[in-house]
Amino acid sequence: MATRVPAAVAQRHSLGMRSARKVGFGDRLRHLSFFSCSALPPEVPSELTTPRKSRDVQQATTDLEQQAEGLMRSILDYRLFQVAGQDVYVHSLCIFLGVVMATFVASYLAQRAVGRVLARREVEEEGSLAVFKRLLHYLIIAIGLTTGLATLGFDLAALFAASAIFAVALGFAMQNIAQNFVSGVILLIERTIKPYDVLDLNGRAVRVQSMGIRSTIVRTLDDEDLIVPNAELVQTIVTNYTLRDKLYRLRVPVGVAYESDLRLVESALQQATAAIPWRIQERDPRIHLIAFGSSSVDFEVSVWINQPWDMGQRRSDLHHVVWWALKDAGVTIAFPQIDVHFDATTQESITGRHPSNGGEND
Repeated sequence: MATRVPAAVAQRHSLGMRSARKVGFGDRLRHLSFFSCSALPPEVPSELTTPRKSRDVQQATTDLEQQAEGLMRSILDYRLFQVAGQDVYVHSLCIFLGVVMATFVASYLAQRAVGRVLARREVEEEGSLAVFKRLLHYLIIAIGLTTGLATLGFDLAALFAASAIFAVALGFAMQNIAQNFVSGVILLIERTIKPYDVLDLNGRAVRVQSMGIRSTIVRTLDDEDLIVPNAELVQTIVTNYTLRDKLYRLRVPVGVAYESDLRLVESALQQATAAIPWRIQERDPRIHLIAFGSSSVDFEVSVWINQPWDMGQRRSDLHHVVWWALKDAGVTIAFPQIDVHFDATTQESITGRHPSNGGEND
């Protein structure tokens, strides 16, 4: 037989069961946390352990550094060998090798710089560039080796004395070569003579083809190549027609007969030269009476051109202009004439006739 439970009683019973379950779960959680906490070791304050560990690490690091420093010092101070009573150590050998390596690097950079400078100065001869670079390389290497030997502790006084004696002997033996070499350097620095300049060298018109350290190659109007030592270009007087500009004054002498009208001669020459198309138009031709010769009245005709190397052809053209100008004006171009007069005795001895009787025989 079923018994009905009142709703209020059932509600209170349900609430009591829920609270009982909640209490049991909380007790279990407290129980677990107690055992888990009790299993851990007791905590040590961090401010007590950190300084001790830091001091130990620092001490160990310091000891290692001192040991490494001592080992390195012992290695660097190790004596390798002895040369000429001078001990060679590891550290001095390392410094020597470093100086030598730095010297080779400096030589490489210097050769590149010199190559660029000479290229800008139009020195394109490969042989001259190679020789100059090689000499510069030897000079830098000699300086580097001397510095390196000094770091090894060698006394270089005896070495310098021996090298000075050798240098003096070499200078006497190669005096001309050294003179030409120095002259080549002077020409490259001063730039008074450059490739493709037109020069007057010993009375001959030449054009510079290439410039070297020891010599300069020039070409004549006959297409002949001449090798000129640089010392000759520096020590002698050389006319450079293209040093500042390319203006060149072309001169042609001409002589006319004494019977000629000088005003007519000057007018004809002036008009003819003014019509020349290849002359520099900004400068007027010049007609000068320069001398009264033995058989002619001598004039000089001059015009300006802007290509000195063409002086041969232009001089020929100017001769043609002068010839046809005087020919068209009816002026006689004089040529040397000599009048020979004989006295009566000489004439009689040559011809066998006396001039007083009309040339009849006695």
